[in-house]
Amino acid sequence: MFLKEYDVIVVGAGHAGSEAAAAAANMGCATLLVTMNLQNIAQMSCNPAMGGIAKGQIVREIDALGGYSGIVTDNTAIQFKMLNKSKGPAMWSPRAQSDRMRFAEEWRLKLENTHNVDFYQEMINGLIIENEEIKGVKTSLGLTIKAKTVVLTNGTFLNGLIHIGEKQFGGGRAGERAATGITKELVEVGFASGRMKTGTPPRVDGRSLDFSKMIIQPGDDYPEKFSYSDETKPLKEQRPCHMSYTSQLVHDLLKEGFDRSPMFNGRIKSIGPRYCPSIEDKINRFADKDRHQLFVEPEGWNTVEYYINGFSTSLPEDVQFKALRSVVGFENVKFFRPGYAIEYDYFPPTQLKHTLETKLVSGLYFAGQINGTTGYEEAASQGLMAGINAALKVQERDEFILNRDEAYIGVLIDDLITKGTEEPYRMFTSRAEYRTLLRQDNADFRLTPKGFELGIASEKRMKRMEEKQHLSDNFINFFRDTSVKPDEINPILESKNSSLVKQQDKMFKIFARPNIIMEDMKKVAAVSEYINEHDLDNEVLEQTEIQIKYSGYIAKEKLNADKLQRLDYVKIPKDFDYSKLKSLSTEAKLKLSEIQPRTISQASRVSGVSPSDISVLLVFLGR
Repeated sequence: MFLKEYDVIVVGAGHAGSEAAAAAANMGCATLLVTMNLQNIAQMSCNPAMGGIAKGQIVREIDALGGYSGIVTDNTAIQFKMLNKSKGPAMWSPRAQSDRMRFAEEWRLKLENTHNVDFYQEMINGLIIENEEIKGVKTSLGLTIKAKTVVLTNGTFLNGLIHIGEKQFGGGRAGERAATGITKELVEVGFASGRMKTGTPPRVDGRSLDFSKMIIQPGDDYPEKFSYSDETKPLKEQRPCHMSYTSQLVHDLLKEGFDRSPMFNGRIKSIGPRYCPSIEDKINRFADKDRHQLFVEPEGWNTVEYYINGFSTSLPEDVQFKALRSVVGFENVKFFRPGYAIEYDYFPPTQLKHTLETKLVSGLYFAGQINGTTGYEEAASQGLMAGINAALKVQERDEFILNRDEAYIGVLIDDLITKGTEEPYRMFTSRAEYRTLLRQDNADFRLTPKGFELGIASEKRMKRMEEKQHLSDNFINFFRDTSVKPDEINPILESKNSSLVKQQDKMFKIFARPNIIMEDMKKVAAVSEYINEHDLDNEVLEQTEIQIKYSGYIAKEKLNADKLQRLDYVKIPKDFDYSKLKSLSTEAKLKLSEIQPRTISQASRVSGVSPSDISVLLVFLGR
């Protein structure tokens, strides 16, 4: 069956695996996507949503590079919201509720229509490694499939163990078996492994809920979309979510099951996600709070199944049911399935290079939860980068790495391989020191030229981005060059309680005032005429407004990034022997020897390395 050698084999078809396979195939590589169940490609294992704080920026970045996540999300969304609009644009984060069944279907159809992708359904339980190089994979049926590179995207399936109260059974997801064999082989080769935990809430029957007792959570009045391409459209109709709250009674009922909770009786020994804790963990950790929010999210356009966001739990099913029936609006709730926790193997990501290739085995890449991350978006971005770099390795082209000032994806990967993680890693805007540069609105400006050069972003995408940039730059120059008279602008300024002008002034200067927005400037005849004459859309108007109003902050952050980037040009020799530098601290020697940073900039971010250690390195390297 498998006489030919594949360029890239991707193991696992979740969000990471799907993006990896698409990227490698679109770059011209013969790609095989192997999964234990072809019906579950890109399954939304947890909540039926994409994006959110910082995660929305990642989806936009994936799309700008030529990945599929943004397009699939737009085509299957049932609601769209731009979060954090009350804050500055660096914090704006798109989020969409998705139709779970249509999302998986759309991903499968996208992959089936991608040239160079082959599919195979079976468990991969071994790797073929010779002389520290990957040569292929072994299946549970005893087949061997040869490959030049392999990308592992096993999600929560590696030795997965599901917990519901005192019951536990092997599985990678509800109703699906765990994957075995790979961890044992990798540990024998020399990899370090660990265990992590994640959880999911009950799914319930919407026909048994009383939504009139809950708070409605509608989408945006004027919804946007994720993809920069013109093959998707914003939603014209949306499904609402709802919100309810737990209560002290609910907490007391949940506490009755704490003695049977695997979290508290020692059955679960691994660490779960800090920023998405289970309901029992929230009650235990935040004992002073008498209620917690619950978001009631529809699973699709037509289904009656609902996801109870905020009620993730591994308590016994009878305790879950009794407590949830005491939540307002849930008095008659019927379960589709109870919540559960799952433990799984991961490999500390400090064992990877920036390309996500392993340091120990050439041609072997890890992406997604195998690296200790949590979230579809984090996984998808790693899959994209691993797929790209696996293809580049096969094609003997230069590796592709995004820096921290270029993308949230760059921040994510640099954090993982430089600092590692001992708990499921989740992206936040606060993790990015250059978040004013890394906004969701300019991901195409930042990354589409790179995607086009790689061969995964189309020429049509590139031309669309260049046209948008051209229109934005010209409109900004219009504001710089055009003056406005006091009698034209003062009525607008007066209505906004802004200082009046006594003589004509450049519109750029007036627009830069904090309380003046594009809708105000449109009231100036010259601005309105310019917009109509050049047929400017909302994307161009938003880009222009942000560039003008935040020009000072953007310039300052760019200067800081350029200064720090100089340290990225100071390369550290491969396999550098830190033990010979007597002035380095003992901790720095140990950490730097383990991480083997590529540059002084990366070395400065390693936990335990002090500024004085960096000075010692700079002196030694002649800087």
